[in-house]
Amino acid sequence: MSLFQVCVVGTFSLALCKGLHLLLRRQHHIDLDGPEGGHWLLGNVTRLFEGGIDYCVDIVDKYGGAVRLRGPYGDLIYLADPRALYHMVVKDQHMFEETDDFIMSNKLIFGDGLVGTVGEQHRRQRKLLSPLFSISNMRRLLPTLGPIAERLTSTLTAQLPADGSHKEIDVLPWLSRCALDGICQCILGYPSNSLSAAADDPYVEALMMVGPLISNLHLLRRFVVVVNRYCSPYWATKVLDLVTAPWIPTQLMKNVRELRRIAETMDSASRKAFAVKKAAVEAEDTLCEDAHSTPSMMDIMLKANSRSSNTDRLTDAELFGQMNVMVFAGLDTTTAALARCIYLLSKNPHIQARLRSEIRDAMMSSRDQENDDIPSAGLPYDVLINLPFLDGVVKETLRLYPSFPFMLRKTIKSTTLPVHFPVHTRAGVETSTITMPQGSHTIISILAANRHKGIWGDDADEWLPERWLAEAQEADVSFDGEDVSVSKRSVGVKDGVRFPAVYSNMMTFLSGNRSCVGFKFAEMEMKKVLATLLPRLHFALPTDANAEGHVKEIQWKLFAFHAPVVKAPAGDGVTHQVPLNVRLVREDDFKW
Repeated sequence: MSLFQVCVVGTFSLALCKGLHLLLRRQHHIDLDGPEGGHWLLGNVTRLFEGGIDYCVDIVDKYGGAVRLRGPYGDLIYLADPRALYHMVVKDQHMFEETDDFIMSNKLIFGDGLVGTVGEQHRRQRKLLSPLFSISNMRRLLPTLGPIAERLTSTLTAQLPADGSHKEIDVLPWLSRCALDGICQCILGYPSNSLSAAADDPYVEALMMVGPLISNLHLLRRFVVVVNRYCSPYWATKVLDLVTAPWIPTQLMKNVRELRRIAETMDSASRKAFAVKKAAVEAEDTLCEDAHSTPSMMDIMLKANSRSSNTDRLTDAELFGQMNVMVFAGLDTTTAALARCIYLLSKNPHIQARLRSEIRDAMMSSRDQENDDIPSAGLPYDVLINLPFLDGVVKETLRLYPSFPFMLRKTIKSTTLPVHFPVHTRAGVETSTITMPQGSHTIISILAANRHKGIWGDDADEWLPERWLAEAQEADVSFDGEDVSVSKRSVGVKDGVRFPAVYSNMMTFLSGNRSCVGFKFAEMEMKKVLATLLPRLHFALPTDANAEGHVKEIQWKLFAFHAPVVKAPAGDGVTHQVPLNVRLVREDDFKW
């Protein structure tokens, strides 16, 4: 071993020791009731993933909206109480920040984008980005999504038998390609054409792989903090060179090497695309008054930034970071939501038929078409967004199955949080406040909040799109005597209490200064794809047995994202896939 390798190994060993020291510290003791037992090192927090959705919801039903769990670095709080979450993500959000490992790892992969910044820098970025996702801009982008949704429908249709019978198709990769094309074209103005491209695009390949790899490597985020904190940039790079060396054969290190390759590919391609966009905007060639040209969100962002004051203007590094963040934030989340939605429609054919009928009726009314003539042109924006049952299907799917089931927060300064629903201490004493030590960590359970029976009712765990068809009602909502503006819909409001949210009283897109700025685009893309697919294609669960007589059964595993797999023995339980029986629509498929 050379002197250089000795130095690198020594540096890595020091970082590893520091990491283990941080991981093994148990300095925070939370005085809340919660489940006991668990792994000697990792604690019982891993049960959230092992037990899946049922466990994540059951512990709130059993212990209340604030539960003590044990993690690798001590006690932490599992939170799903509306008042406590209002204080954490809205009223007192300055006292609760994203964890260091989340910020640092995102910064390494995506640069200085929204998910890699905090404080004043984050505020400046949100100030620029939030207006970009206005309703007026969504209207301008919808025509760009239309051809992409049509291409997806044509691609699936071309694979079907001519006699009208069904064929089993794994729809997940096609939905992913559709989501990628929509994001690249609308957000970046980059024609990825992944639905129709014959040759593989390295940039497109990298974008499709980054999400699953981040999910697989999330436990390494803590070591990223250690390396960045105790190593200079030079030695941090050397440590990275060491752990990504090809002579380390483990699958974990292979994943790290692959993530590094993907990050470098994204960086190279994104810089080229950014340079082209910036040059075009500076030459005023992009946002010209051309009725036939639809600017992308990147075009609009660059133009808006050029008009900002010196104090609010973002650097090129920050603008470049937004490109990577917007693609990553929208790709896997939209794909997972669309796949889950179509899977649920396949399980519930009467709901699929009702939705299909509503879409066709809207097309007939909007375009004044004959019954047997399904127009290729899509619905206008206002009609598409306000279709009642389509709205219910999308909202109910996003409520029950948020793409990001959990978020982490670190307490900056010791404080207390009030809870709406009383919880119990370790000694069994009922309390309406919980103590938050400085440096303690909280898991915000978006999953459990969206299924809280005290707010959503006893049927909170059921997928019922019709719950959103109730008449709009005004709801007076307050937190600690402060008036808070809410959706006019009464769904998700109980006795004037609701969860803090930017979208329909659910926490899927969070709230406060870390809420998702692009939720309007995600909603529009989901509705556009569904409204294009369903009038022409029928989806059902697999029914054909394999050579061993086993029928495929889809299972959704819970990781950083929801991951669909096929259960053994028909599948390997690992490969992400959503195989469904697909066929052309018949007239009786509109009857419900």
